[in-house]
Amino acid sequence: MNRTELGALLVAADLRKTYGATPALDGASIEINTGEVVAVMGPSGSGKSTLLHCLAAIVTPDGGSVRYAGQELSTMSDRGRSAQRQSDFGFVFQFGQLVPEPTCGENVALPLRLNGVRRQASARGREWLERLEVAELADRHPGKVSGGQAQRVAVARAPAPGPRVVFADEPTGALDSLTGERVMHLLTSAARESGAAVVLVTHETRVAAYSDREVVVRDGRTPTAHRVPAARP
Repeated sequence: MNRTELGALLVAADLRKTYGATPALDGASIEINTGEVVAVMGPSGSGKSTLLHCLAAIVTPDGGSVRYAGQELSTMSDRGRSAQRQSDFGFVFQFGQLVPEPTCGENVALPLRLNGVRRQASARGREWLERLEVAELADRHPGKVSGGQAQRVAVARAPAPGPRVVFADEPTGALDSLTGERVMHLLTSAARESGAAVVLVTHETRVAAYSDREVVVRDGRTPTAHRVPAARP
C-alpha cells in the first residue's frame, strides 16, 4: 500500500501568523500523511520554518486550524501541546541542540526517560546510536564530537521514543555536502523503518530529493505541492 493511501495524520488549513507588522503565514495549508516524508521548501523568509513550528505545536497560529490525528492542536492548553510534543513528535534542528552536560548516549535516551521509559532507556538509546553508525560516541559529551557526529546523535534521538511525526528544520544546513547526504539517508531510513512521518524544512534540492513529496512556501502561502523522485538508497 502506498503511504499516502494510509490517510492524513497532520492537517493544517488556512494558517495565518504575524510577527509585529510582518505576516509570516498568509493562508498556508498542508496535509502530512502517515509514514511519508514531506519536504517544505522556499526562499529565506518565506514562512517555511513558521509553518513547521505551527505544525509541531511550538507556535500557535493567529488563524486557521492544525489537526493532528483528528485533534485540534491550536486550541489545546500549553500543557496539552507540550505533552503532545513529548509523546508523539520528534525533532531535529540545524545545529543538533544536544544537551551539553549528558553524554551522547544520555542525550538519545533523554526523551525515552521523559516518556516514562526507565530500565530500557539507555539500551534503546545505544541501539539508535548504532543504527546511525555512531555507537562509539555513547560515552562522549557533545562538546567532544564533530558537527557531523553531533547531528547524527540528534537524528538518533528523534526517532528513539517512537514518535509518529519527526520535524526536521534544515537538518543539514551546518554540514558539508557529503556529511549532509549521509545524515539525510540515515534520517529518512530511520523514519521509514519506524513508520514515522517526516516534515523536512530545507532550501536545498539535494535534500528534498530524499522526500516523497515537496511543498513550496512563498510569501506565507503554499501554492504548489508535487511529488519528487524517489529517495536514493
